[in-house]
Amino acid sequence: MPFSIGIGPNLRKSAYYEATVRDGVRSFSVYNHMLIPGHFGDPEAEYDRLIHSVAMWDVAAQRQVELAGPDAGRLAQYLTPRDLGKTRIGQGRYVPLCDHDGWVINDPVLLKLAEDRFWLSVADSDIHLWAAAIGREKGWDVQVSEPDVSPLAIQGPKAVEVAAKLFGDHVREMRYFGFEETALGGIPLVLARSGWSKQGGFELYLMDAAQGVALWDLVKAAGAEFGIGPGAPNDIERLESGLLSYGADMRLQSHRANPFEVGFGKLVSFAHDFVGRDALRAVAKTGPARRLTGVVIDGQPMPPGHQVALLQGGVAVGHVSEFAYSKRLGKTIGIGLVGVGLDGAFAIKLDGQDHDVTLAELPFI
Repeated sequence: MPFSIGIGPNLRKSAYYEATVRDGVRSFSVYNHMLIPGHFGDPEAEYDRLIHSVAMWDVAAQRQVELAGPDAGRLAQYLTPRDLGKTRIGQGRYVPLCDHDGWVINDPVLLKLAEDRFWLSVADSDIHLWAAAIGREKGWDVQVSEPDVSPLAIQGPKAVEVAAKLFGDHVREMRYFGFEETALGGIPLVLARSGWSKQGGFELYLMDAAQGVALWDLVKAAGAEFGIGPGAPNDIERLESGLLSYGADMRLQSHRANPFEVGFGKLVSFAHDFVGRDALRAVAKTGPARRLTGVVIDGQPMPPGHQVALLQGGVAVGHVSEFAYSKRLGKTIGIGLVGVGLDGAFAIKLDGQDHDVTLAELPFI
């Protein structure tokens, strides 16, 4: 049965909201207390654009947490087990954040804009409250705020052509997670070579929300010859590519996971102090109890929209966090966590029916 989400003042609209409505958005989800487009009426066409040409996404719900002040770097380093010591201005880092028990509570991209100014481009949890509380409790000289920043993503194999048309050919040489402060038609932004897909692309961190529609239209016009169209972060492509989604694959309220379980172990350094260090030392010593895995599910069952237990012999031994049918692979694929050392026959139960599951290596493609 169709249903709708009421749009009230408790749900923030992005800088691109009017542009997405004008260009035919058909559904929204809620992410970081903001509306984020779900699709524009033809999910298959949006997937094809992402894989074969270029798509543009309103990802302003990927909110920024700014750390600014003399102790900004100190706080940034304390928040993550990843060593930031060699991070340069203009360089981004993928940085898992953990609570004091070692559970992952977010997995943002950190952007170092200056020695005393950082952004955390966060997934779906209130990290600004966490960072502000820790900074204050430590007595450090750092201001934690949400800046006027609204990311717009262009993703796909032709995204580089669109970016070069807009900003010049030098963008072809930008390294992944590299970024620069720039402007486009007088619109201030940070251009980063990044994005939540394996197809390649850029994110335009708009620094003036009032110019959201203007930026959207500039990108749309520049990309017209390359077949650009609106869309949203794509769950099928992310599963094929083995990209993790905080909130889907792990979250603090349920189905918690530590960095070693979800493949972030190489990002953990014990050479500095950080939140959750003692807990992660214990995990490193004993080894993780679970491991991240791909799954192939028999048939084409309808995804329930929530995590489901992964069963072996009728006993839950892990969970499948999300799955979808991949036309490229011709099978239903997903991501989950399973007990270390387990192999053999598995199943999930949906609507009282068992579906056979085979474990697979990530990424699928």
